[in-house]
Amino acid sequence: MHPYYPAVFTLTGIPHFKILQYVGQNLHFYPLSKLFCTFVAVIYNILNMKTIVHLLSLVVSVLFVVRSATAQYKFDNILYGAAYYHEYMPSERLDKDIRLMKDAGLTLVRVGESSWALFEPQEGVFEFEWMDSIIDRMHAAGIKVILGTPTYSIPAWMAHRYPEVLAEYVKGEKASYGIRQNMDFTNPTYRFYSERIIRKMMERYAKHPAVIGYQVDNEVGARGINNRDYFIGFRNYVKDKFKGDLKLLAREWGMNYWGMNINTWEEFYPRDGVTNPSYKNEWERYNRKCLAQFLNWQCDIVNEYKRDDQFVTHCFMPSFHNIDQVESFRQMEYPAINVYHGVQDSQDGCMIAYSGDYMRTLADGNYIVTETNAQTTGWDSRRQTPPYDGQLRQNVYAHLASGSNMVSYWHWHTLHYGQETYWRGVLGQDLEPNRIYREFTAVAGELKKAGSRLVNLAKDNKVAILYSHDSYHALRFMPYTGKDNYPVRMMHECLYRQNIETDIIPCDSRSDFSKYRMLLIPPLYVATDELLRKIDSYVKDGGYVVMLYKSGYCNEHSAVRSVPAPGLLREACGFYYQEYANIPDLALKDKAFGLGDSKSIGEWYEFLIPETAKPLAYADHHFYGKWPVITENAYGKGKLIYIGTYPSYSLLEKIVRQTAEEAGVLAPQSNYEFPLIFRSGKNGAGKISHYIFNYSNDRKSVNYPYPSGKELLSGKIIEQNNEIGMNPWDVIIVEEN
Repeated sequence: MHPYYPAVFTLTGIPHFKILQYVGQNLHFYPLSKLFCTFVAVIYNILNMKTIVHLLSLVVSVLFVVRSATAQYKFDNILYGAAYYHEYMPSERLDKDIRLMKDAGLTLVRVGESSWALFEPQEGVFEFEWMDSIIDRMHAAGIKVILGTPTYSIPAWMAHRYPEVLAEYVKGEKASYGIRQNMDFTNPTYRFYSERIIRKMMERYAKHPAVIGYQVDNEVGARGINNRDYFIGFRNYVKDKFKGDLKLLAREWGMNYWGMNINTWEEFYPRDGVTNPSYKNEWERYNRKCLAQFLNWQCDIVNEYKRDDQFVTHCFMPSFHNIDQVESFRQMEYPAINVYHGVQDSQDGCMIAYSGDYMRTLADGNYIVTETNAQTTGWDSRRQTPPYDGQLRQNVYAHLASGSNMVSYWHWHTLHYGQETYWRGVLGQDLEPNRIYREFTAVAGELKKAGSRLVNLAKDNKVAILYSHDSYHALRFMPYTGKDNYPVRMMHECLYRQNIETDIIPCDSRSDFSKYRMLLIPPLYVATDELLRKIDSYVKDGGYVVMLYKSGYCNEHSAVRSVPAPGLLREACGFYYQEYANIPDLALKDKAFGLGDSKSIGEWYEFLIPETAKPLAYADHHFYGKWPVITENAYGKGKLIYIGTYPSYSLLEKIVRQTAEEAGVLAPQSNYEFPLIFRSGKNGAGKISHYIFNYSNDRKSVNYPYPSGKELLSGKIIEQNNEIGMNPWDVIIVEEN
């Protein structure tokens, strides 16, 4: 902290100047921050309080003007590019690559995140000239750069000299050198050298005009770290959480079971042999906490150097259950995601939409895609399925339709060696233009023409899915099926394929779902009383909920509540239950939901005893059929539909659509379903835009259901109810007049 900051903060106690608190906490954004603090300190010592107030009012006004004039990077067009690793190539070809990039219309490259061993080939010996050449020539060509901190792949000298940085896993297994992400990211030695290389890179490149942003680390994950220091950190975290009260810990975690209680904190046992679900779930929370702290630690360093017109990001994977996204995104205006998905006949846009619906909601705005399929993917050559013609193009617009402002491939070249030899980039191993390069070029041309009308898409969805990290892990520790124990993807797909757009929001204490008309809840197996009360109030105030089994069963410590299930949700659900069973696949009695004799339930069955709930379906079974398994309960101004079994996709789809219709959230496009997919939003120009996708090998026709507008890629005028022909794997984008 600057020595004069306390003087600033002293003054922020004046109610009229609460805004100064924000300014004071963010002074690192201002180039003149030290001068400002010095000014405050001087006038604090020589002038009276009234004069200080007036002078600070003037200064603050000026600073806000300066801040708004030098705001963080803003997208005025879609960025389209690829990760670029000239250092991987078998020969010098930088100039040729840049020429090919320019000819193709590429506007961005992402560099550096894997190359610590080249930046610092020996401890304390730094070589940046090779990267200088790349960034300088990209800038000369008008290509923007995202620079990565190279901390996810440590150099060999570090593993050799400081083996303590390597990760240790449960049951004594240890990481070896030879693969990325093999370190304990909390290790002090690793942190020391990480900070040094980050600072060296920022000192060299922060002012470079080509660099628009920084990627901290890469695809971060705890990856089973279990080092001694990491465990001690966990023990201290638990001790702090329970305020040092071992009796409270034993009571909440049920540690008297099997005599696993402890009498001193030194006896707190490591993760290796633990069977206690409460311990396991808290360990996963700690992993998420440490990962968020690690990313924010890097952000803090980068923020000391970066310009106001640059951003910081991190490329997350769609394995959302392992990251505390809310805390991790705290300093990232444009968080990034790496999305890989099926192609050819498996291309459906669903993974793109799922990833985007989560990222967009968490970012509370737009995000970027740092990696996605170019050609084939895989760590070997057993699943080499290149995209059909038109699929690369279609996928770009699928990302944009979810709110991405950038699409970047992994990667520009295809490798000639290494683990990812068959993870193919835009160019193949012959490094010459090819079918994918030509499709890339065509897309880049469309984006140059229409990208300013596609950027900064915003959505105002009326449906949300509530995502629980804790429930995902707790159900993995206590599984009830060999299928997906936390079927959030199935719930999302049911909405997506019926053209009901959704957000995905985490079960975070700060999450607000009151603005949504309809809420889908996967098995909420672990939840605080506070969250259950929020759901109760949501329904009572007029919300519609579709909730899956096991919800409300355990408290935040993964301990079963000692009241009839579903605990605090009993009144909102309108039933209770005391028994449950694993069941084979069964049909519903009386052909409920129009599914005939198909076996549409299985795996799990709760014996629901209605109080105010209305039964909607029973199992067609001599024993289980005594109890309803699907109910609806009118509660206050809203309604809760509960599914006490593992539903088939067809059954869930019907329940979701019926509820959406009653909740009034069906839009005009809801008359269509997959393979015709509709996505809408308001672009940066304030115009409503509609994306229509044909995810099939067949030509399709659509009666355009929206107000008339202009098709942005062709320039044609589309009138409401016009019939539009769509080619296989096609997309059209209409901006309303």
